Amino acid sequence: MRMADAGKESIKPTQVLPFRELQHIVFQTIKTGIIKSNLIAMFAGLCVALYINDVRFFDRIGDILLATVGSALVIGAAGAFNNVYDRDIDFIMERTRSRPTVTGQIKTKSALLLGCGMAASGLLALGLASPLAALFGLLGLFIYVVPYTMWTKRRTIYNTEVGSFSGAMPPLIGWAAISPEIAQPGALALFVIMLLWQMPHFYAIAIRRHDEYKAANVPMLPVVKGMRRTYVQTNVYLVLLVASSFLLVPVSPFLAGVAFLLSAAWLVLSVAGYRKMDAAKWAKLMFIYSLNHLTVLFVLIIAYCLIRPLF
Repeated sequence: MRMADAGKESIKPTQVLPFRELQHIVFQTIKTGIIKSNLIAMFAGLCVALYINDVRFFDRIGDILLATVGSALVIGAAGAFNNVYDRDIDFIMERTRSRPTVTGQIKTKSALLLGCGMAASGLLALGLASPLAALFGLLGLFIYVVPYTMWTKRRTIYNTEVGSFSGAMPPLIGWAAISPEIAQPGALALFVIMLLWQMPHFYAIAIRRHDEYKAANVPMLPVVKGMRRTYVQTNVYLVLLVASSFLLVPVSPFLAGVAFLLSAAWLVLSVAGYRKMDAAKWAKLMFIYSLNHLTVLFVLIIAYCLIRPLF
């Protein structure tokens, strides 16, 4: 076994759990918080495809439901596989040591079966919406589990960059569920924005959890290269994120302007905050803003693409 057997005797094999407790264990295993945030990105890609191709929402309601359910299942499967593989380092880190795969509330075999079942059913649902959507779902799942979780996460400071390609798949899944023409400015814009957004976001997490990652021997950028390098690299990606806003111009100058302002404000906040705050406070500020940046931008994109055709 790859980890200490902490907590594995807490639940007997024959014990029947109340539904709410069982639900909580499953939700922790599949990381429902990550599912929700990625579904917003998927739905943004889907709505932009509807808007660009002048397709009414309810004309494709079947594909939309399949894409939503399929994406949730595939993302949940990735979370389950990640929890199983990382249970040794999760045991060391304070924020993850209570995960069911660590405490023994869910057996490794059960978590793997849950992940496999969700992956198979999710890819089937995506395939019914669009074979291309299923391909992007499979690609995102593979990158997250193999190149990221099993390979680069424990070996290189560029693990975040590798994992970001998986995190940028949801908008492409949503787009592909509506249109096979993936080489469109709208699809490219959302993919690039989602790709670049992840580095400042996860660098902030790595700074806040510096000691935990160090104890678990995970080579996150601030652990290996220090705060100054992380700050500089964060700003490089933020500059690229600001520039990527212009990719939205063919979709809507208004949305491009919103993306530009949100990203530029993030860059200003980074530079100004770094001069006035210690590393922990700066990282907390960057983390909170990153969540608001993505949520506000993608919710506005969804609203614009759904409401604009009505006028």
